[in-house]
Amino acid sequence: MCRKYGTAQGLRPVISCAKPETNRIRPPFAPSVTAPAPMQWQASRRTLIVGALLTASGLGRSPAWAAPAQHAIAMHGEPTWPANFSQPSYADPAAPKGGELVQGVLGTFDSLNPFIVMGLPAANIRSYVIESLLARGYDEPFTLYGLLADSVETDAARSYVTFTLNPVARFADGKPVTAEDVIFSWGLLRDKGRPNYRTYYTKVVKAVASDARTVRFDLAGSDDRELPLIIGLMPVLAKHAIDPAKFERTTFEPLLGSGPYRVSAVRPAESVSFTRDANYWGRDLPINRGLWNFDTIRFDYYRDGNTHFEAFKKGSYDVRLETDPGRWQTAYDFPALAQGRVVKEEFPYGLPKGMDGLVFNTRRPIFADVRVREAILHLFDFEWINHNYFFDLYKRTASYFDGCDLSARGVPANGRERELLGAFPGTVRPDIMAGTWAPPVTDGSGRDRAGLRRAFALFAAAGYALKGTQLVHTASGGPFVFEILTNTRDQERVALAFTRSLKRAGIDARVRSVDATQFERRRIGFDFDMMQYRWEQSLSPGNEQLFYWGSAAASQEGSRNYMGVKSKAVDAMIAAMLGATTRPDFVSATRALDRALLSGFYVVPLYFPPKQWIARWTRIKHPSQTSLFGYLPETWWQGDAK
Repeated sequence: MCRKYGTAQGLRPVISCAKPETNRIRPPFAPSVTAPAPMQWQASRRTLIVGALLTASGLGRSPAWAAPAQHAIAMHGEPTWPANFSQPSYADPAAPKGGELVQGVLGTFDSLNPFIVMGLPAANIRSYVIESLLARGYDEPFTLYGLLADSVETDAARSYVTFTLNPVARFADGKPVTAEDVIFSWGLLRDKGRPNYRTYYTKVVKAVASDARTVRFDLAGSDDRELPLIIGLMPVLAKHAIDPAKFERTTFEPLLGSGPYRVSAVRPAESVSFTRDANYWGRDLPINRGLWNFDTIRFDYYRDGNTHFEAFKKGSYDVRLETDPGRWQTAYDFPALAQGRVVKEEFPYGLPKGMDGLVFNTRRPIFADVRVREAILHLFDFEWINHNYFFDLYKRTASYFDGCDLSARGVPANGRERELLGAFPGTVRPDIMAGTWAPPVTDGSGRDRAGLRRAFALFAAAGYALKGTQLVHTASGGPFVFEILTNTRDQERVALAFTRSLKRAGIDARVRSVDATQFERRRIGFDFDMMQYRWEQSLSPGNEQLFYWGSAAASQEGSRNYMGVKSKAVDAMIAAMLGATTRPDFVSATRALDRALLSGFYVVPLYFPPKQWIARWTRIKHPSQTSLFGYLPETWWQGDAK
């Protein structure tokens, strides 16, 4: 998957890196090989719409001028690491190689292909096995350095991007990675990949290769300054090892990759093992100093949260990301911790905290009215839940980009934000525009009367009233009934607490718990009334926002627009983000997007941990410096490795 998506519990999204070389000026591009006809594409209606929105926002393309090939590309500003940097700042180049890391995953899987809609893929195929042209530097908001490509070239308008492949890049079978593989991967993922790939890659007008190592993507008309970086993060697949006719099928046959590991063993729905490739082409590159240290990595899958935790206590897996404050506070009193064989640590991280919320499916008539959605928000007693379940350790979410400068929380809209939103009067509430809005605060009793009164006022305005002890629609007489879909015990516990508060308002909310496979199927198909979901965010949100909240994604199965947002204002703010050429303009556009989403009351915002809570068996070690993104397992090692 692409760079900004959440992973299973206990895992971080990881993308390997390759050695950048010194800057060099390449001859002018002279294409001689063009992608076959099925791999070419002309500008779409949606691209033209985005361009029109950018023009209306005053964020049109900059004048074009060619830049020399570079070792890296930053979304805004310049890369932090120079062309001759020696190692990642968050890795230890002296880390020993060897040993084994076992991680526990809460969930299941039925496929080894993470690039298609069908199936529930195993974790980390993308990061350990399949590489991309460029790799993220994890101490910067969004900067990419050379990996399979050792240089990247674009212009000021970012109307094209050219990659030159590293001459030593090889797939695991020893065959070189070529421009033909890159063009093949682009066309395959555009036509048969997950919806996010299709959304991104259909913006490319065409891809051409001038030789075996050079490929250029024509982005004319996309008006998307992030697109060169998105293409840089494109998974590169081996053309000679893939049958396009079978690509969309689930499979337990491992994909051939160029990465540091190979899939070495699979027990369907139970475990996946990776073995470090002794012939990995990038093993000696400076960017890999201190990374990929374990000889073997195994991911064991657990379907039950309690079993998952008990397995860690017994030493069945090595590192655990804890997400339950109650468990973090009280359940780590087992002998191994008292004996010093297990330690608890808190890692700071500078990313936005994301939006974790109970999602309203606005495709359902019962949630079509924004007043109904806001009324239900007033019935969620965060203070009671945080105190009784989470030891007051969680912070309340009040923004889609909480915890960083991209958030509108507590910040009045500046002139640029008002200019962007001015074309859509009435979209943003005055208190949200002023930065004074926050989720309602209760008295923590579990029976807050003030919140109940505010909810009833909103329900009445939307045409609902109490009839006895039941909330009904005054016109139809139908009761207010809906279902909360869950797939973990933690989700179920919160949902059940919420239903008790809803019952006081006469609402019949029912909790339905299903297994991970059924939950994924229903989520992909938008077959739910309400469910819990978390959207991860980066410090440089971009194209994925179309996939999260864009109008086109609302009817696209497999997208992450689970609430069904269809808003011209939201679309325009995303377009402004994609067209921003400076960090201040980008921040303004992102805050304006935040305000538009908050005003729609599409979720009941939940909470986030202020730090990453990590427990590990002490034979597993980590560097002294933590990245901006938090802890990175690919930089860890086994302390007694030989």
